[in-house]
Amino acid sequence: MKIPTLTRVRGCVLIAVRGEHVEYFINALAENGVPVWDIEPKNGNLAEMKVLLRDFHALRPLLKRTGCRVHVQGRIGLPFTLVKLYKRKFFMVGIVLFFVLLFLLSSMVWNVRVTGNEKIATEDVLEAAKKEGVRPFQWIFRLDSPDKLSRELSIRLPGTSWIGVERKGTTITIQIVEAAEPPKQPLTDPRHLVSRTDAVVTSIYAEQGRPLVEKNSRVKKGQVLISGILGVDGGNTQVVVAKGEVKGLVWHEYRLAVPLVQKHKVYTGERKTKSYFVIGDRAVQLWGYGKDPYQASETLTEHDPLTWRSLKLPVGWMTEKVMEVQESKETLTVEEAKKQGLDGAVRDILAKYGTDSQIISQKILHEKKENGKVYMKVLFEVEEKIAEELPIVHNQGE
Repeated sequence: MKIPTLTRVRGCVLIAVRGEHVEYFINALAENGVPVWDIEPKNGNLAEMKVLLRDFHALRPLLKRTGCRVHVQGRIGLPFTLVKLYKRKFFMVGIVLFFVLLFLLSSMVWNVRVTGNEKIATEDVLEAAKKEGVRPFQWIFRLDSPDKLSRELSIRLPGTSWIGVERKGTTITIQIVEAAEPPKQPLTDPRHLVSRTDAVVTSIYAEQGRPLVEKNSRVKKGQVLISGILGVDGGNTQVVVAKGEVKGLVWHEYRLAVPLVQKHKVYTGERKTKSYFVIGDRAVQLWGYGKDPYQASETLTEHDPLTWRSLKLPVGWMTEKVMEVQESKETLTVEEAKKQGLDGAVRDILAKYGTDSQIISQKILHEKKENGKVYMKVLFEVEEKIAEELPIVHNQGE
């Protein structure tokens, strides 16, 4: 027979019918329009079948007519589940109240953090935020948008150049960028300007102090370039703060190794999110069941514990973002590998010795290709600032 629709919702009963005329009983069911399905004969006098819960009591006259007896083997569907839940109603009410309480707690602001402030007191920031409704025990849905809160706090807190408001879970973070301070006064202690490395001087400008070297002079590390002592030996001398700029040619040797086959990791944009409810050191997964569908992936984990002021509660949420990655390979020619290595060395020089440094020349001293890599030994000639400060100890001569 055709299975009725929504049997799980309407409820059905698995029955065992025993008697000498079981087949007559089944025919009688069909004649009276009582749907049965999953009929399974066990032997000549016994058969199992399923019938809707509403039709169960209609079987009695048919059983009497055919002389059969019925025994309930199982109860299936929503009506029976509701009966079981009703018997445990206090337990179910407790579960519902727990999740309602959890939802209410996660819908409130529990902690307000202030970061980035140095001159502005944290208490002043919290007081200004409180006037805008940002405070503990405030409902999150009653807060204005982060952009609007940022604008209002910027008005209330003079001396800030930017204020950012970010909500993460039940914590509100207020990030402060204070207005730039006036430039600091220059160093007033007497000092020399000395060479920080061996070099050949290309230019020297003494704003204050006495220059001791000339252009094209070869200097050694620690040699005084601009003296902070004015005057001559045995005469009247004056100790000042040496100021100026000295540039020189410096040689840097780099040993480079660049692979010809380079691997790059690329995110495809596909990802799967798993959510957990955390209690203590245990996590109960709520969403995102199933195996990861990606051959290669990376997982980013975010923890969001409930907090009360500076106290972290032992409950919270955890989110895992499983992101699909693909590995791509790029094969370089020898010339491309050499260019990549040299460019990287130049960037390193500019980062270490200043962006105003100038590469005068570069010379590859040694080059070889081995084990899938290009190896190079390179000498760079760089014009860079070579002066550094050296305090003048009291009664020190040049």
